[in-house]
Amino acid sequence: MTSLRIALYQGPGGVPAPGESLAAFARAARRAAAAGARLLVTPELSLTGYALGDAVAELAEHADGPSARAVGRIAAEHGLAIHYGYPERDGSAVYNAAQLMGPDGTRLAAYRKTHLFGPYETAQFTPGAEPVVQAELDGVRLGLLVCYDVEFPEAVRAHALAGTELLLVPTALMRPYEIVPRSVVPVRAWESQLYIAYTNRHGDEGEHVFAGMSCLAAPDGTVRARAGGGEDLVVADVDTAAFAASRAENTYLADRRPELYTSLSPQGEPRR
Repeated sequence: MTSLRIALYQGPGGVPAPGESLAAFARAARRAAAAGARLLVTPELSLTGYALGDAVAELAEHADGPSARAVGRIAAEHGLAIHYGYPERDGSAVYNAAQLMGPDGTRLAAYRKTHLFGPYETAQFTPGAEPVVQAELDGVRLGLLVCYDVEFPEAVRAHALAGTELLLVPTALMRPYEIVPRSVVPVRAWESQLYIAYTNRHGDEGEHVFAGMSCLAAPDGTVRARAGGGEDLVVADVDTAAFAASRAENTYLADRRPELYTSLSPQGEPRR
């Protein structure tokens, strides 16, 4: 069985000045590596800040842009993978994206948020179209989602069926929706039998007040680590040995009857 130590970095806060987020990543990576972590997970749009308005298009970079290379260098320097959020430019489209850079500095996975939240995101971003993106790190199968995606049980279940063991979810969850890290995320981990690393923003950005409360939820529904309301870094272990015991007790995945759920797909929706 495999154990993977991860660090959830609840920071940096606010809209960072140029270069400030990379410096924050480097400090967090140093602390995480010193604690034995092999993976550092940062929040949604952690590279730029969230409340950017129309400036998000100006700050968007290509997936292999200068910031990606800088994050790769930080990962390689400290010998751990780094997962970060940023606005990605691809032609005329801008995506709310996340990338996973490996401990050697190379990209392991890239994901574009598929479920956009509210008028700001729908105005500024193009939704992604690939629901399941995965990577391997130290024998653990990782999956990528972003924020609002995890609030759709279908998105998490798709990962469970594809073999994801640890789901990385950078987020920018605002108050008063603390029910999500407090209740929804542990339930998602329980019902789909996987770990969820939910890493939130903190502090104020204009009218947005972020809730913090980053957490690692386990397949037995417990929360193995929880951040507070401000800048924080919490470390916890993902133990894949827990899967066998948890799935023996909770048989949701084995007891599914997909033939009954065809109405959940567009092809199976009844005609009106």
